[in-house]
Amino acid sequence: MLARQPRGDDPVTVGTRAPSRWLSAGTDRVRSVVAGGRAPGLRTAKTTLAAVLSFVVASRLHTSAAPVLAPLTALLVVQLTLYETVAQGIGRIASVVLGVLLSVGIAASVGLTWWSIGGVVATSLVVGRLLRLGPHTLEVPITAMIVLASVGTADTADRVALGRVYETLIGAAVGLGVNLVLVPPLYMRPAGDALAELSRAMAAYLRGLAAELGQGWSREAADHWLDEARALGRAVARADRALAQAEESTQFNPRGAKARLAQPRLRIGLTGLEHAYVSLRSMSRALLDRTYFVAADEAATGAYSPDARAALADVLELAADALGDVAAVTSPAGAPRTSDNPGLAAARGAVGAQLSELHRGRDRLAHLLAVDPSRDQGAWQQHGALLAAVDRLRIEVEAAVQPPDDAWRPPPVSERPRQALRRAARGSRDGRRPGRP
Repeated sequence: MLARQPRGDDPVTVGTRAPSRWLSAGTDRVRSVVAGGRAPGLRTAKTTLAAVLSFVVASRLHTSAAPVLAPLTALLVVQLTLYETVAQGIGRIASVVLGVLLSVGIAASVGLTWWSIGGVVATSLVVGRLLRLGPHTLEVPITAMIVLASVGTADTADRVALGRVYETLIGAAVGLGVNLVLVPPLYMRPAGDALAELSRAMAAYLRGLAAELGQGWSREAADHWLDEARALGRAVARADRALAQAEESTQFNPRGAKARLAQPRLRIGLTGLEHAYVSLRSMSRALLDRTYFVAADEAATGAYSPDARAALADVLELAADALGDVAAVTSPAGAPRTSDNPGLAAARGAVGAQLSELHRGRDRLAHLLAVDPSRDQGAWQQHGALLAAVDRLRIEVEAAVQPPDDAWRPPPVSERPRQALRRAARGSRDGRRPGRP
């Protein structure tokens, strides 16, 4: 039977513990945000400031009677990182300009009709997709319809179109300016927290599996722990997203140099943990596969002997200890000036000592699982798969704490924004040619 923890879900327990549990969770969340170097409410304050300033600037320039497009653009442009802010600004400006160019000709010559609406919307969507404007594609027909709805004369359409372009430029410029003055933080600490959470989750999984092996073994237990291993993929995905955001936060960031020493450790650690996760799944699968070669009621004794289960549990405990210490090596907290910092060397030494003990435990396990392949070919193959997974797990944990060869530098800005601008410019030139909307 699977080992289950007491649920404690009687009405009295739930009623008395729920408020304190919620309060504790909220306190832990605030503490993690502050400890992670993130200023609570910073993005809200920046977005509000950018919206107000863009409205004031647009009002002073008299772009329109109610220049709400400027604060709307600023609201959409201000993002967590400078790179996202620049990308949002470029995409929004390109979509507005494209919508204006596609609608001005129709607005001046045809006016607002059901078929002009249909034509401009269809054309705008097709062109937006061809130019790969992504989430800004819908802004093209929205702009075109606003211009069409304001048509009375050609002069009116031109004024509305120019006003919309001006307000978009003002909102994007103010949003970028606010993000430059109030520099977004680097997200190295949240990425380190995500890696620490992943390593702790993997260590907890191994300890739980070791405890299960110490109590007994069954096909149901093996199936349960395989599902638990697969569920670790969510933590792997969260860590990958957190590190990608951390790397993106260095683009255009004046403080990006601080990530030169922290990022390599994070990337190496994440790669090693991702591979270790695959090894955990392979090991869990090998444990399950073995139970299908013995009777279901004999899995506890027929699959593995008590001594083999005890040796495997010891190996898993040692692997859990090593995984728990990976975070001490990859954490960007208090990033050292050099990669050979004594604290990092001591942390790597601790992990190395645990892995050496793990290797010796693996040899003891191999001795207990030794079987003549001529007598039991299935057991020989399955035990070999289990031992191979343990070996890969040890190797990947060791790789996760290796020192980086070089300091990291942010990659060059992607060519996609520049390509989008060039496509938009070509579309603008084509739009001014005779016979085109």
